[in-house]
Amino acid sequence: MKVLMINPPYNSSKYKFIGLVAPPLGIAYIAAMLEKHGVTVKILDAPALEMDHEGVSKEIKNYSPDIIAITSVTPTIGSALETAKLSKEVCPNAVTVLGGYHPTFTFPEMLKNDFVDIVVKGEGELTMVDLVDALEKGRDLQEVEGIATRDFVTEPRKIIEDLDSLPFPARHLLPMDEYKILNMKLTTGTIISGRGCPYQCSFCASSAMHGHKLRLRSAKSVVDEMEHLVNEHDIEMVAFMDDTFTISKKRVYEICEAIKERGLKNYWGCTARVDTISEDLLKTMKDAGCITMFLGVESADQQVLNEVNKKTNIAKIKETFELTRKYDMRTIASVVLGMPGDTKSSIRNTINFVKQLEPSYAVFSLATPYPGTDFYIKAASENLIKINDWSKYTLLSPVLETVDCSLEELRKLQKKAFTEFYLRPRYILRQTRMDGPIILKTIASIVRGV
Repeated sequence: MKVLMINPPYNSSKYKFIGLVAPPLGIAYIAAMLEKHGVTVKILDAPALEMDHEGVSKEIKNYSPDIIAITSVTPTIGSALETAKLSKEVCPNAVTVLGGYHPTFTFPEMLKNDFVDIVVKGEGELTMVDLVDALEKGRDLQEVEGIATRDFVTEPRKIIEDLDSLPFPARHLLPMDEYKILNMKLTTGTIISGRGCPYQCSFCASSAMHGHKLRLRSAKSVVDEMEHLVNEHDIEMVAFMDDTFTISKKRVYEICEAIKERGLKNYWGCTARVDTISEDLLKTMKDAGCITMFLGVESADQQVLNEVNKKTNIAKIKETFELTRKYDMRTIASVVLGMPGDTKSSIRNTINFVKQLEPSYAVFSLATPYPGTDFYIKAASENLIKINDWSKYTLLSPVLETVDCSLEELRKLQKKAFTEFYLRPRYILRQTRMDGPIILKTIASIVRGV
């Protein structure tokens, strides 16, 4: 059987924001597993190829697959459904499958569409292998764990415990030369070194998908993949996409040691919680090539941090950013504006607080309750959600109001946050010295994007 895996066209402004198009590692992992089991598979990454639905339709017709599997997150679900509908029109006998974050948590809604045959729920590598085998051999689909159809929902599939058992993502099936940031070729490769998160942040869709049990790849497996990216794809910078790369200090030390033992000279960046960083760890990471950290700040209001179950405090946030400056680490501060309990005053305080932290960059997202999260369940039960158009769930469009902020006021406050942070003369001078002329293009893209 031939399988076509599709990352659907981006209709949302979120993905045009600062011209970012990154490799879809989720379907690349699934494709690698299918190939490992002898399945013929192709990936069509429409955003990277700047392909619209008409172009996708032509590719589907030319390839004539038996199974068409489409991935989706919440903002792209409309595009994914349009792709599934086109798939049935072009290849009426093909089985259409939806997977990813949004379909996992909204599968009854997805299956109301007669052009969607199956939804894969949760992690898809083993489920897709089993599903393809069942379809090819005519086995009863009710034997396949982790799927939903209009007629039945099977038992959930257990999470993949041994992540080292997975092959590397099938990057040879991706247009690796087409990935971009600031609409420029991306010399950054992405790696996922672990899944699951033991923390309970109410807004996190990733832990809702992968569970709260932490599963980590070995240091050897991680550094093997780094070497693969450098040797096979000429990657200069590696970005770890884990929820929290630094959650196990022991493994971070092991990875850093392995990087230095192998003589890898490429740079890398990662995500981190402020309460997982110590001075010794930061120094070790810097010595092993880490130059960028994505740190969750969320809010300057301790009550809001407590409300979202962040389990951090303002003092620790300040301390961590002081450490990163000491070691000249580039930092990206992640902030959420408009959580329930936020007021105009608390949002104003958060904007000022982030400027005082002096991160290299800041991302001011608007609170967005994604299906599957505790935040969504609470917001829906309390009738806080004002916008039900999934395409607006981009972190750039307000979808719920706070006690004293309307949707329009939240949008203005977000724009104010971006412009105040990025258009400070002192900031521009500092970042230009550090990053060179590219910072001017970055600032222009960010401000224009909001």
